[in-house]
Amino acid sequence: MTEALPQFTLVRPETLDDALIALQATPDAALSAGGTDLIVRLRKSLVGSDTLIDLTGIKALNSIDPNENGLRIGAGVTLDQIEHSDLIAQTYPAVVKAAASVAGPSHRQVATLGGNLCLDTRCVYLNQSHWWRKANDFCLKYQGDTCHVAPKGNRCRAAFSGDLAPALLVHDAEVEIAGPTGLRREPLGDLYVEDGATHLTLEPGEILVAVNLPASNRTSDYEKIRVRKTVDFPLAGVAVACDTSQEPPRLLVAVTGTNSRPFLIDPPDDPMLPPADEAFFLALQKQVQKAVSPQRTTMIAPHYRRLSVAALAVRLARRIL
Repeated sequence: MTEALPQFTLVRPETLDDALIALQATPDAALSAGGTDLIVRLRKSLVGSDTLIDLTGIKALNSIDPNENGLRIGAGVTLDQIEHSDLIAQTYPAVVKAAASVAGPSHRQVATLGGNLCLDTRCVYLNQSHWWRKANDFCLKYQGDTCHVAPKGNRCRAAFSGDLAPALLVHDAEVEIAGPTGLRREPLGDLYVEDGATHLTLEPGEILVAVNLPASNRTSDYEKIRVRKTVDFPLAGVAVACDTSQEPPRLLVAVTGTNSRPFLIDPPDDPMLPPADEAFFLALQKQVQKAVSPQRTTMIAPHYRRLSVAALAVRLARRIL
């Protein structure tokens, strides 16, 4: 049975300042752009506010701007725009590949960069109807005190499954965040922490407004593991980039879908293991398996996801190197 949308108040600011004022007036308001994730959470009664702030009318969030330092992409830019941007494809190919892999074409026409980076964490115990969750005493992420994935633990294990984050991480992306105290900028990796219940470091009243990518000569790629070839969130996703400005070339690897946050994995740094050597790929495979910690957040076995994400990282590394 399809759950009906609850009643809510919609606020439509036309400037970033207006959005910040609206958020300050209603601190628990939910931010909405494409709504591809938010509408689902509304139907499942997972949004704890009856006020939505629609950011789609803020033109300052909707541009792709090259500059002397690289490229700035507004948080409101759609995944379809990223997918078809020659400007991004020329220098940051993994970002285009990741955007093109999200959901279906109609989703990508409304889903945004900011929404994908701030995607809520997911879990097979959370993504159920309200009555099902209530019958199971809810969970640590929502109104409960137990994580059903790891009942003896004290942390939510819901997994982050955004595709764009790892592709941006291997290109040293930084994010711009606006809030009551002004604008701040930080590495993309600092936006996340390893806790499914509170995986974002955004402070109350803050809005993600843009991503900055430095000038790059890196070759990069992205792929993900999923049950179907479209629509599905990644069971695990991997981005790999090669920095040829160093000798020997530096390999960068980032993953999504296995943990409550996306993150970079340090490749093998043994000087006796040059890139493209079979021993290097074997060491990389072991390194990825050790770094990730998939849990029972999907219907697919965690061990399968651990082995698969490592194999995928090696496949992409071979292709890049």
